[in-house]
Amino acid sequence: MTKLCSDVLNALSGKTLVTAESLTGGGIGAALTAVSGASSVYKGGVISYTNQVKEHILSVPGDVLAQHGAVSAPVAEAMAVGVRKLLNADVAVSVTGLAGPGGDAYGNPVGTVYIGYADEKQSLSVHRIFTGTREEVRQQTIAAALKLVLSQNP
Repeated sequence: MTKLCSDVLNALSGKTLVTAESLTGGGIGAALTAVSGASSVYKGGVISYTNQVKEHILSVPGDVLAQHGAVSAPVAEAMAVGVRKLLNADVAVSVTGLAGPGGDAYGNPVGTVYIGYADEKQSLSVHRIFTGTREEVRQQTIAAALKLVLSQNP
């Protein structure tokens, strides 16, 4: 994980990165800040574990949350866009998903994850399904989010 974080920080040299995390509860930020010098790129993040925080802090539209549910592509993308604007950064990554033990009312099973990305040119989201324990799903999500940032900033 340290090498992946170092690669992300090096790729974003001269830019700033922020995070919006739900199921990982700050794990992406913790992984990044374990690397010496991370503060030159990583500004911080918002742990948006509830819909209230997603809507009122990250500006995810309430109708999007109601229609698609918190674990969805539109919400992941809106979280990334919202945290990028809120914290005035060049790049943002967000994660929302289900680490277990149960699925949600929208039919998403445990392991369903959406990762959002936003920069000055684009915003997007990707869907992943991970397997394993709650902690394994969280760790896979952290790695996938960092890999998405890296893929958009080669």
